[in-house]
Amino acid sequence: MVARTRCHLSVRRGTQQVIDVSRKIAGVRAIACAPWQARSTARLPPLAAHVVTSRVGYTHHGIHVGNGRVVHYSGLSRGWRGGPVEEVSLTEFARGRPVRVRVHVDARFDRDAVVARAQSRLGEARYRALSNNCEHLCEWCIYGENRSRQVEVLRTRSLRTLRAVWRLVGAPLRLLSMLGPRARQHRGHAA
Repeated sequence: MVARTRCHLSVRRGTQQVIDVSRKIAGVRAIACAPWQARSTARLPPLAAHVVTSRVGYTHHGIHVGNGRVVHYSGLSRGWRGGPVEEVSLTEFARGRPVRVRVHVDARFDRDAVVARAQSRLGEARYRALSNNCEHLCEWCIYGENRSRQVEVLRTRSLRTLRAVWRLVGAPLRLLSMLGPRARQHRGHAA
């Protein structure tokens, strides 16, 4: 008997989907909430699964291409120099952290095409944190779109922060401009 575990997964375009770990997706048991364990080969992600693992400050993404191998943009995973797209073991990809599967309910390409697309980029060394990162690679393999939700969230938050700072800094400046020459005159006498 399989334990019934529920979790929330982000699915394309920010919607939420509740998935039961015991549910079968395309004939393969979903392991969306359970951490992958190296000693259990029966628990490998499905072929062409979009695998995700947490890092400090971001999540790292890859495509499971079978036999416990993952194609990912190594990017900044080993330091500040951007690395190439490479194929590594799932254990190396995880680096001791839990691995989750991001479920894509409306993938544009089938499993074989997703794997072929991922492998076609092996050796590519054009990593850019904001425009060509590991999540961009996975979204391109699955949807044909160069997209990263992490970057979109970062940009949205940065814009909101900038607007808030502008409101805080701009309020006194607007007040002074409303007071006009009188306030400037007053400041001139105080000096």
